[in-house]
Amino acid sequence: MKKTPAGEKRSERNMFDIKKFAKDNGAVLAAIYGEKAEKMTKRIDAAVRCFTELYGDGDVSVFSVPGRSEICGNHTDHNRGEVFAASIDLDIVAVARVTKSGKIRVTSEGFSECDVSLSDLSPKKGDEGTSASLIRGVSDGFLQKNFKTVPFDCYMTSDVLGGSGLSSSAAFEIMISNILNHFANSGKIDATTLSQISQYAENVHFGKPCGLMDQMACAYGGFVHIDFADPKAPVCDSIPFDIGGAGYALCIVSTGGSHADLTDDYAAVPAEMKAVAAYFGKDALRAVSRDDVMKNIPALREKVGDRAILRALHFFDENDRVRAMQSALAAGDIDAFLNIINASGESSAMMLQNYFAPKAPAEQGITLAYAAAKEILGGKGAVRVHGGGFAGTIQAFVPKKALDCFVSGMESAFGKGSVSVLNVRPLGAIMFK
Repeated sequence: MKKTPAGEKRSERNMFDIKKFAKDNGAVLAAIYGEKAEKMTKRIDAAVRCFTELYGDGDVSVFSVPGRSEICGNHTDHNRGEVFAASIDLDIVAVARVTKSGKIRVTSEGFSECDVSLSDLSPKKGDEGTSASLIRGVSDGFLQKNFKTVPFDCYMTSDVLGGSGLSSSAAFEIMISNILNHFANSGKIDATTLSQISQYAENVHFGKPCGLMDQMACAYGGFVHIDFADPKAPVCDSIPFDIGGAGYALCIVSTGGSHADLTDDYAAVPAEMKAVAAYFGKDALRAVSRDDVMKNIPALREKVGDRAILRALHFFDENDRVRAMQSALAAGDIDAFLNIINASGESSAMMLQNYFAPKAPAEQGITLAYAAAKEILGGKGAVRVHGGGFAGTIQAFVPKKALDCFVSGMESAFGKGSVSVLNVRPLGAIMFK
């Protein structure tokens, strides 16, 4: 790490005061971290110390952006569908300071520094799939929408692990957007616009044709229903829901698989769905009906193939499930909620077909974890793929009385620490006081 240059005194006036920080932000820390607030405060203090070693003393700002858990609506957002998601109490913490370097310099814990010049924000050939491409893409997106950018130094630490299905990349994008929003735009840009800028970065600069759900869930916080019927103006509604109060824990199980080298598999899902829509002269499946598809199966088989049709049918059913989930929660019907989760998991496995990559049929960690979780729960709770699929994680709603048994059973198969028991945090992207 870079040290404060020899001979330079550390400015006591500008030193970070963790006690004052904890006092000023006590309510927010409690809201987003719950009983882990004291531990997370120490984590923030450690992050500030790392920043200081890298970039020297001075006033700093601290930011937090959560990961997210998709609850229902698997692979629907990119075809203007509906999703149900929630932010979680795993997050990226960033310590940052405005500079005059003309660059955004970011060091993430465990990685070397990444720097991007603000003088040239055009997409770079060969830079796809890198953190630099996301930083450049977000900055470019700000200018595209006539917002301001500013150079800054930043240190990040994250417990939203890459490849976990908890949207580490979306959280990173939203973090860069969050910092630029507060440093250069007085924090006035709304969460939807920040999400759209972040999606632009991932689509155009990073090279992954993702939808908008991940970014929206990270930016907003809490349980949210998002309707992407109009992608330029998605509608986001908060949904009150207390998992713990209903007697269940939200668990994410990591199978040890990685999302690396799976971009083609992800890209094929929206592409095939849109190929079905294109047959009817539409740009997305939201503009097509299930009856349209069912009545034209012979011609569609010839034109787009069987898997594309199955994925289209999954889209229609999954949208219906999202709407049914809203009704179930409004009525306080937890059994109906769990049934919908299970139906979503079955549809993703059979129709969407994102439990493993066809190019690596021997690697089926998600399918195995799904089967093992079903066996351990014995018909209780609910299980489904989590996130984009093909590798990574599954999601389970586990009765609290069966939680210890579930965790020990799944960790015996997938390793100690493979199960994360999560809480939903009510706040999305924030800058602390």
